[in-house]
Amino acid sequence: MVRYVYDFAEGGRDLAGLLGGKGANLAEMARLGLPVPPGFTVTTDACRAFLATGTEPDGLMREVSDHLTTLEEAAGRRLGQPDDPLLLSVRSGARFSMPGMMETILDIGLTDESVLGLAKTSGNERFAWDSYRRLVQMFGSTVMGVDGSLFEGVLDDLKRARGAASDLDLTAEDLAGLVESYRNLVRQETGEYFPQSPAEQLRRAVLAVFESWNGERARIYRHREHIPDDLGTAVNVQTMVFGNLGADSGSGVAFTRDPATGRPGLYGDYLANAQGEDVVAGIRNTVPLTALAELDPVSYEQLRSHMSTLETHYRDLCDIEFTIERGRLWMLQTRVGKRTAEAAFAIATELADEGLITPDESLARVSGEGLARLMFPRFDTSAVGKALAHGLPASPGAAVGAAVFDSAEAVRRSAAGEKVVLVRQETTPDDLPGMIAAQAVLTSRGGKTSHAAVVARGMGRVCVCGAEEITVDTGARRFTVGATVVEEGTVVSVDGSEGAVYLGAAPLVDSAVMRYFETGERSDALVGAVAGVMERADGARRLEVRANADTPEDAARARRFGAQGVGLCRTEHMFLGERRKLVEAMILASDETERERALGALLPLQRKDFSGILEAMDGLPVTIRLIDPPLHEFLPDRTELAVRIAAVEGRGERPDPHDTDLLGAVSRMHEENPMLGLRGVRLGLVVPGLVAMQVRAIAEAVVERTRAGGRPRAEIMVPLVGAVEELRIERAEVERVLAEVSQESGVPVRLPVGTMIELPRAALTAGRIAEEAEFFSFGTNDLTQTTWGFSRDDVEAEFFSAYLDKGIFATSPFETLDRDGVGRLVRIAVDEGRATRPDLKIGVCGEHGGDPESVHFFHAAGLDYVSCSPFRVPVARLEAGRAALSGTEASDSR
Repeated sequence: MVRYVYDFAEGGRDLAGLLGGKGANLAEMARLGLPVPPGFTVTTDACRAFLATGTEPDGLMREVSDHLTTLEEAAGRRLGQPDDPLLLSVRSGARFSMPGMMETILDIGLTDESVLGLAKTSGNERFAWDSYRRLVQMFGSTVMGVDGSLFEGVLDDLKRARGAASDLDLTAEDLAGLVESYRNLVRQETGEYFPQSPAEQLRRAVLAVFESWNGERARIYRHREHIPDDLGTAVNVQTMVFGNLGADSGSGVAFTRDPATGRPGLYGDYLANAQGEDVVAGIRNTVPLTALAELDPVSYEQLRSHMSTLETHYRDLCDIEFTIERGRLWMLQTRVGKRTAEAAFAIATELADEGLITPDESLARVSGEGLARLMFPRFDTSAVGKALAHGLPASPGAAVGAAVFDSAEAVRRSAAGEKVVLVRQETTPDDLPGMIAAQAVLTSRGGKTSHAAVVARGMGRVCVCGAEEITVDTGARRFTVGATVVEEGTVVSVDGSEGAVYLGAAPLVDSAVMRYFETGERSDALVGAVAGVMERADGARRLEVRANADTPEDAARARRFGAQGVGLCRTEHMFLGERRKLVEAMILASDETERERALGALLPLQRKDFSGILEAMDGLPVTIRLIDPPLHEFLPDRTELAVRIAAVEGRGERPDPHDTDLLGAVSRMHEENPMLGLRGVRLGLVVPGLVAMQVRAIAEAVVERTRAGGRPRAEIMVPLVGAVEELRIERAEVERVLAEVSQESGVPVRLPVGTMIELPRAALTAGRIAEEAEFFSFGTNDLTQTTWGFSRDDVEAEFFSAYLDKGIFATSPFETLDRDGVGRLVRIAVDEGRATRPDLKIGVCGEHGGDPESVHFFHAAGLDYVSCSPFRVPVARLEAGRAALSGTEASDSR
């Protein structure tokens, strides 16, 4: 028989898949002897069974009842007992942290009868009615489906009527009336009464948490964070402890280190006379955790001790929720805390220095995605002038965008290509789509542990919270700071590192981390941490990292960033600009003599380009791809030419003969689907002299560099090969020209010849192609297009967003490699290619070469190198090192 419920004393963090992260960590804290309110966990197995059938699993509520009985016996009280009620919290707890994305219901067990008993036993009538109104509000919205804003509207009306600035100004009588108003609202909106059976409250709350796994905001968050949809959530049922019993009570969130910077110390927020939801919701501004030392020094010292215990035990930054009930400290939750990229590098380095983790573990705890964030520009603080407002630096970085005041507007403007900043009093889980769409989040309320701060840090969004100088008027769609009014659409700059907001677009400068990669300058502790991690990654990785570079400048920059060669030099980029006229001349040539004249003019220009790149990468391999795109791409647009000629003829004038010839050529060469037309190796086979000119330019550049004392290592790559016969014929032409240059120069020129694997047929016949190819390089952009049958430029705009929303894609296959389809072709090509030629060098030069998750796949598939844009080289280096540590696949860094 399947077991669905576990007491906290029965679990531990090794059961996170079954008990969820929260339940496993509650059990772990209980095992460590920390003060955890008693409770039990309903497993993810139960959730998956419920979601599969839509009904509660057989025996589930019997198990819940048995564990509840044990809880009641230990407490000496029953759930909802009229004279002294036991009350429960019901919270979600998925395997991976999803802050605020699923449901929580507090104060389960309160009824019209038991609220009077709670008032009597607590000696605090106001507290009892405050707890009851919270239950009706939470239960009504999360379980019974009432729009949460309706409850907020009733509360706001009451506060206005009483002249109350906050909830704390409402009396017990006010709150009792509010409960009645809430219950009437529930009846009006649902047609049923708020349940007076504590057992029914518990049952429905558990099932509501299960259902929230598939709520819109939870699904959006999972897709964003690449969390599988089939995991389900656990449910934690726990004895209530109360932070809203008066001034000697309160709730808080704490971090064992600063989650924004990684600095050691106690960081967090505390709110007296409040339950935990008030802290994370940001509805009242908190005080710093250090203020607790004066408010309740005993609890503060106990908290410090428990935090030290947890950080040592988990060997990482811990995120802790706690409640103080009349001077008694209770630990409600702990988890490995979400952090910014800056904090991740700092914490990993410091923990390794302290001996809590190994150097290899420190490498596993950072990510290429985080490194990329640290390379983003920062605001030039010397040029921004006076800040408009200041708040808490909740998530670092620099972002510029138009101010918007709701999630829907942020999504709409972002989809239209506009950068936006989402401005709210405080965010809620329903704001998640807008937070994803925005460049930054700015709130006037809340602290570093508010919903906005936690979610923004997890997503890498810039965030400033608690900017109290700002008055947000969402109805009027504006915010004000003193006499300054900022209307929706006004551009603002948000500095999440300093907690500052500026009017207009502030100027940007390179980050210190970017300067380090450019110059080697180690300017601060963060750069030192990054440098140390990169040294460990380079020492661990097996994969080489090369760069895609088409100019000497790009090649030199890539080398500074640590590239070990050029994996893709696109020769067609050298035909642009002024040289386009020479390509036009070659295409329009009426005979072989004219064509050779045009090619002869291109030869020295190409030779100079290759020589410069080989010099920049002296001693390192430079893989030069022969021309790939169809020739008509170098000609003017057919429609523009036709319109220009028609305009001239419309004036009764004779069109330019050159334009007429060009239009004829473009019309002859027009293809319905040029991606699958006359391009790549096909050009070399049907356009006389083109390949010979390019190969001669490469060979002569090698001779030139050799005579200058260099060590050129050029490699020639033939694109778009689908059959070994194509490569055999083209290779013969390549070797003929190389032999000619060797004989003419007296310098032996022996260059490896290989091919791009970018067609499914090439991957499936890789064993035969390897007979002629000395190396493979996967062109994963085209391989993805041809495997999926996608035209990238068309489909990304047309339906990719719908595919992502429907879960067909977890992420775009052009961003992260499709392992099941394209990845299988890669593995087939690797295995069959090396079966023919064991020493076959294999790399990848598509955009996936710089994608962190894809790098792990290429490591596991046995490739020798990845190649990516120069600015992604450090990211690929880091991920290649992490891949080597994990052995096969990416370690989970969530």
